[in-house]
Amino acid sequence: MRIIAVIPAYNEGKRVGKVVAEAKKYVDLVVVVNDGSTDDTAKSAEKAGAIVLTHIENCGAGAATMTGIDAARELKAQIIVTLDADEQHNSDDIPALLKPIKEDKADIAFANRFGLRNNIPFIRRLFNGLGNVITFVATGKWVRDSQCGFKVFGPKAVRQIDLRMSGYEFCTEIVRECTQHRWRVAEVPAKVLYSEYTLAKGQSFANGVRTALKILLRSFLR
Repeated sequence: MRIIAVIPAYNEGKRVGKVVAEAKKYVDLVVVVNDGSTDDTAKSAEKAGAIVLTHIENCGAGAATMTGIDAARELKAQIIVTLDADEQHNSDDIPALLKPIKEDKADIAFANRFGLRNNIPFIRRLFNGLGNVITFVATGKWVRDSQCGFKVFGPKAVRQIDLRMSGYEFCTEIVRECTQHRWRVAEVPAKVLYSEYTLAKGQSFANGVRTALKILLRSFLR
């Protein structure tokens, strides 16, 4: 089956090239969505061999992910892998996430950063735990690492996914899609590669309250 990786990227010129190169070992094509970056993200991704799509302004991780998914569908993807551009995810985990999809045991596979002995700071565990609880309240489905951007969508999910939330709340929206479309879900332990950069970046969007309110409001309005 044709496998395409989708990587949303915003000002990740120093890191996205390596992420693309590592992902290419396990997929047929890599699509990078340059989400209004002001650095050389697009150039670095192209140099590493990715197909690059560019938003003229920063639209958000959810919007960039959906742009990439739409492009992957146009490119005849049957399986889509999504991962972050900041080197947080280990591409060597892609085969493990692909396994339940290829064996037709799941329609979507979520990476679970809490399933291995990862050194995850307390504040990160706290925010992710809060995200899991909010996701459960909004969707009625419990996913142990609902806010992780590392996922694999199988053929059914590739056909049906339709994200409408532009920011980080799209991770919760994906769980809601699981419930609405009755996707079979697998959760696969994965490594997380934190650095000073990724930790600082993560804590900078600890505007979790605003995100939480968006999730809950839209879940009731939709």
